[in-house]
Amino acid sequence: MGNLNKNYIAGEWISGTSEIENRNPSDLSDLVGLYAQASGDQLEQALDAARTAQAEWAAYGLERKQAVLNAIGTEMMARADELGRLLSREEGKPLVEGRGEVFRAGQFFTYYAAEVLRQLGETADSVRPGVEIDVRREPVGTVAIISPWNFPTATASWKIAPALAYGNAVIWKPANITPASAHALTEIIARQDIPKGLFNLVMGAGRDVGQRLVESRKVDAISFTGSVPVGRGIAAAAVQNFTRVQMEMGSKNALLVTDDADVDLAVTLALGGAFGGSGQKCTASSRLVVMDGVHDAFAEKLIAGAKAMKVGHALTEGTQIGPVVSEEQLNENLAWAEKGRAEGAELACGGTRLSMDTDGYFMSPGVFLNTSNDMSINREEMFAPLASIIKVGSYDEGLSVVNDTKFGLTSGIVTRNLARATHFRRNARTGVVTVNLPTAGTDYHVPFGGRGDSSYGPREQGQTARDFYTIVKTSYIASGSPE
Repeated sequence: MGNLNKNYIAGEWISGTSEIENRNPSDLSDLVGLYAQASGDQLEQALDAARTAQAEWAAYGLERKQAVLNAIGTEMMARADELGRLLSREEGKPLVEGRGEVFRAGQFFTYYAAEVLRQLGETADSVRPGVEIDVRREPVGTVAIISPWNFPTATASWKIAPALAYGNAVIWKPANITPASAHALTEIIARQDIPKGLFNLVMGAGRDVGQRLVESRKVDAISFTGSVPVGRGIAAAAVQNFTRVQMEMGSKNALLVTDDADVDLAVTLALGGAFGGSGQKCTASSRLVVMDGVHDAFAEKLIAGAKAMKVGHALTEGTQIGPVVSEEQLNENLAWAEKGRAEGAELACGGTRLSMDTDGYFMSPGVFLNTSNDMSINREEMFAPLASIIKVGSYDEGLSVVNDTKFGLTSGIVTRNLARATHFRRNARTGVVTVNLPTAGTDYHVPFGGRGDSSYGPREQGQTARDFYTIVKTSYIASGSPE
């Protein structure tokens, strides 16, 4: 049927107790490969090896560590076309997005390679005479990384790169639905100058390997991206051992379109933000909050734009929307389309399964009209190529609707008014705010994270990542008499 792709544990590629098939959601006849599923004993082997290797890695010289991260990032960028094609083949995002994701993931490694040399401490005089103080950061130890399927390379990279840069060992459990991208990245990392056991790929179901990982006393920190229910379970397990956690979870991002906005720009931003990656982004614009002065023009152009978007095989040039990732995801999406209609919303276009030349999980992008913010389609994360338009009568009402959510990851405003843009930027209760830009799309050198149910723990990315991946140590030194 195909070659078995193994786990990487304690510096060795090893088979598991079983394997799973990985199929292309654009063409179910295309078997991407077979991927080993790790056992509990193999996870323990990885955890034990990680502890030993971490101490060795922490003692590496700075330039030696920097060279490792640079080599990983450089190879990823050089192979962005090849690895992006693999990513799109297994996950379903259009090839241009797959290439872009791999290239950006490589930039995370080269960025944190530079950060290796910027780990500067602080000194101070004590309030006591003859005593000096040294404050520096040390690795937290062994980090469990649990990454999602929607950005299988990028999200994992923005966790793995700082973990290694700050001297930690890594146990990586990727999403079981996108193992090919995880395996490919691990092959690159495994070839580097690192101790055996420093980096481990442990593939398996979340309810088995993942649960055992987050419950382990051998794990010092857990970085997770996924759903709110799974995040709650991880937090409950982690607190038993006082394991530090960093979690990015759900969202219900809003794009506010004011009555002075450039409507064509607003439509372009909404189409990309709502339907890019088949809507399978934690930063997707699923709520389009539009002031009544431009509502009708915006809605008409958005619906026309959604109908014109090309849905197709992820690897076909010109495809704008690929398939959703799985049959389960497709069925959930179609159920949301029906639920919206049952709640009284008008499904103005899309929201249906499409038949294509290949057997895959294709769905047309859908736009809901006549919605209110209390409908479940505007309260819960759908993770689908579905967006709702919510009409509001004023800027103040619009801002109130934007903030009326249990989530708080990203939000955006489209306006020509500087005062409104400034007020929104200061008063939107989200971790990320955009002005005349899509809600989706962030940089790697600055903090990323949300509020409310969207995030828990320290921010990811940029220099703030060190707050999670390091522990502060304060040393007091008596200088004594020079005589």
